Amino acid sequence: MANGQHTTSGAIAHMKHTLWAEVVTKRLNSPLGLLVLLLCMVPISLLFARLDLKGSMLVATIILGIPVVIYALMNPAFNLGLMAVSALVVTYMLRYTAAPIGTFLDLLILVGVVGVLLRQFQLRDWSFMQHPLSYMVMIWLCYNLLQVLNPWAQSVMAWLYTVRSVAILQLVFFVGAFALRNNRKALDRVFYLIMFICFACAVYGIKQQFLGLSDAEMAWIQSDPERYQLYYQWNLLRIPSFCYDPTTFGILMACFSMLCVALFFGPGGYVRKGVLLLVGIMALMSMTFTGTRTAFVLIPLGAFFYMGLYLNKKVLIIAGLFGLVFTAFVMKSTTIGVIHRFQSAFTPSKDDSMNLRLHNQKFIQPFIQQNPIGAGLGSCGIWGKRFTPNSWLSSFPHDSSFVRMGVELGWIGLILYSLFHFMVVYTGIHYFFRCTDPLIKAMYAGITTWCFMLVVACYAQEAILQQPMNIIYNIFIAMLLCLKNFDPAYASLATSSSQKP
Repeated sequence: MANGQHTTSGAIAHMKHTLWAEVVTKRLNSPLGLLVLLLCMVPISLLFARLDLKGSMLVATIILGIPVVIYALMNPAFNLGLMAVSALVVTYMLRYTAAPIGTFLDLLILVGVVGVLLRQFQLRDWSFMQHPLSYMVMIWLCYNLLQVLNPWAQSVMAWLYTVRSVAILQLVFFVGAFALRNNRKALDRVFYLIMFICFACAVYGIKQQFLGLSDAEMAWIQSDPERYQLYYQWNLLRIPSFCYDPTTFGILMACFSMLCVALFFGPGGYVRKGVLLLVGIMALMSMTFTGTRTAFVLIPLGAFFYMGLYLNKKVLIIAGLFGLVFTAFVMKSTTIGVIHRFQSAFTPSKDDSMNLRLHNQKFIQPFIQQNPIGAGLGSCGIWGKRFTPNSWLSSFPHDSSFVRMGVELGWIGLILYSLFHFMVVYTGIHYFFRCTDPLIKAMYAGITTWCFMLVVACYAQEAILQQPMNIIYNIFIAMLLCLKNFDPAYASLATSSSQKP
């Protein structure tokens, strides 16, 4: 009897060992693994044959999604890249479906946070949390969560729908700060993946300009009169690419073009610099097709900020020549719609839209001054119209992110929001001047310039709150925290943990 039990337990142990070797070690890359996959295809094929199109797509999503989500749980760096790609894909797909596919991003954020916590049971490495920037992000996150107790808020549901984009997505920063803190290879992969995403947007924007939008895209634009009015201005159709609106796409391309400039002046051969120059020009072309005046203003501001970081002869000469051409282009008279809209961005006193925004800001200032914690998240914009339609704030055209934070979170929230962005830019500048590796310095210059431009854009638009900008921004500020760990000047301060996330 004992021998029989011993034989049975030995067989079970052998089966476990074989299964582990096939699934984990060999990853089913063996004759046995191929046989298992073929056998699994039989019931799956029968299931697909009995389902309709929607049912088949749902099952396929589950079959493919579960392994991806599990791998994202095990690998936070992969999760970051998946979030960046998903932010763009989900945003594009929202044009054509009312399904709550945006919750997939929430799932990835949850998976990323859980993955970090699970690994912390073993590593116990909280160094990524012990930084002024991390403290500031945590303060901002907690303040927004506490807004659910705001006695002046009229709707808890409005808070629930708004806190996700305003604060919960900041958890991406902590996932990135942990995943990239000692893994240079993962950091580079995520960084260049984001650059590829932006490049894909630029290419698709050029395609839409010269080959036209697809029938489905035109039908979606024309399905809403307000949307059509936003897209069709100055006798031109503004190009959105994969983004939800032309404004977000224009700001994205403006920031991306300056990132290419920063990397162009960094180390590298002629091929690398040539590719960066070409990609940067394509980004600028796509930006002009959006007709976004905020993006037009961001380019010279970003260029001046970048010059302030380096202040070397080569950069100043090139920037001076660019400034002369730029000034002549702005002053030249023209009847071309795109160029005329570009020029109008630099004459704000003649811009009715800007004058109206300034009037609205002056009008709302007394309300902000009298409400230190604000009227509650979601009291403005689309969630205000949905959950508190009888409130006068629901129809207030806040436009700017700073104005919205002042109205919804009060002057205390506005101060915290400003301090948060100040700390982001300060962190980038601080490490840019202290790092010595040329490529790391170039990446610091590009990412910090990107963040600075977004902060400026928030004065006129809700730039950072839109996808994929929000995900990219939080990944980039995590990189500002981690890049220094790979610089020789900070080698002794880098984490001593050798295990990669």
